[in-house]
Amino acid sequence: MNTNRKGFTLVEIMIVVAIIGILAAIAIPNFLKSRLESQTNSCIANLKQIEGAVEQAKLAGVTTINDAALFGTDKYIKVAPKCPYNNGAYVAFEPPTCPNAGVPDCAGHKLP
Repeated sequence: MNTNRKGFTLVEIMIVVAIIGILAAIAIPNFLKSRLESQTNSCIANLKQIEGAVEQAKLAGVTTINDAALFGTDKYIKVAPKCPYNNGAYVAFEPPTCPNAGVPDCAGHKLP
């Protein structure tokens, strides 16, 4: 009789699955938090870029500050930036605002 079997027992497989589940429970919330934090930082950087373009337009004598005056290949910003949270368009007034400023999950992207 051959008693030399190869393979894993059910208990060993269950232990491995439990360990993977514990690691995922630790890693996923940290990943989501850092993703939201990087979106916030990116949005604030975009707002600062728009704010700088508004100031440059004022110095150049542009009286009406709007998207047409700021964004374009021959303007102050080549391509209009979008909010990384949901790809929304910014409002380029004084101060520039994020389209997701009131969304609770978005952490209210605002200039400091």
